[in-house]
Amino acid sequence: MAKNMLAAVRRTAAVLYPLVLLAIFWEVLSRTGLVSPRLMPSLGAIGTAFVKGVWSGEIIHHASVSLLRALSGFGIAIVAGILLGVFMARIRWFEQLVEPIFSFGYPVPKIALYPVFILILGFGSSSKIALIALECSFPIAVNTYFGIRAVAPRLIWSANNMGADPFRTFFRVLLPAALPSIMSGIRVALPLSLVVVIVTEMIGESVGLGYYISYASASFMYASSYAGVIAVAIMGFVLDRIVIAIRNRLVFWEPKGAAQDSSPSPLEI
Repeated sequence: MAKNMLAAVRRTAAVLYPLVLLAIFWEVLSRTGLVSPRLMPSLGAIGTAFVKGVWSGEIIHHASVSLLRALSGFGIAIVAGILLGVFMARIRWFEQLVEPIFSFGYPVPKIALYPVFILILGFGSSSKIALIALECSFPIAVNTYFGIRAVAPRLIWSANNMGADPFRTFFRVLLPAALPSIMSGIRVALPLSLVVVIVTEMIGESVGLGYYISYASASFMYASSYAGVIAVAIMGFVLDRIVIAIRNRLVFWEPKGAAQDSSPSPLEI
């Protein structure tokens, strides 16, 4: 019991100590006057602005809008990215058709296409969700593709020799074997959804955390602006923990999975 508690304390400290160091560094710069307190308010002022924003419901309202947009685009990206990755890995002509698009399009910042999305879908949520889906689908599709291509051929041969049809082989061999890679792509794509939604909300929008941050900054309310940044960070951290929990639940056969017991691997048919 004591050993488990000590391990939990160590894990918590490993997560929190960079934040503590950053907070100390920030406070020193603010208190010593090396940076203007107007541009870098103290942590107390930021905390007060954050509490006021949450208490008044303003931050909660803007955060809920941003979260809905981010999750909508992210959900579309999961479906589209996995399907694209599977088709690229399993259908030769589809790979030859789509792979060059990924090669040229992957390094291009998709935010550069936002004016096109605005022209087609307008300034509302639709253009933001579509851009999020486009941005997040790339890492998911690429990780799915390489995850399926990396499956050992002997596993497929074994499934075929045991009488498994293609449908069963895919869902009992290929998909579980590629699942760790797929979940890695999903975790990489998750923060991208928040980045895109915040950036797009700073452009011609009147609601969302991006608007809240840009409006507070333009109004010289820097404590409130940083409070919005903290709200984004908290939202991103919570979503990341949720993805990790789901990943540990699904990929339970790996050493860091949630269920490290004698359960049989899903690769067994």
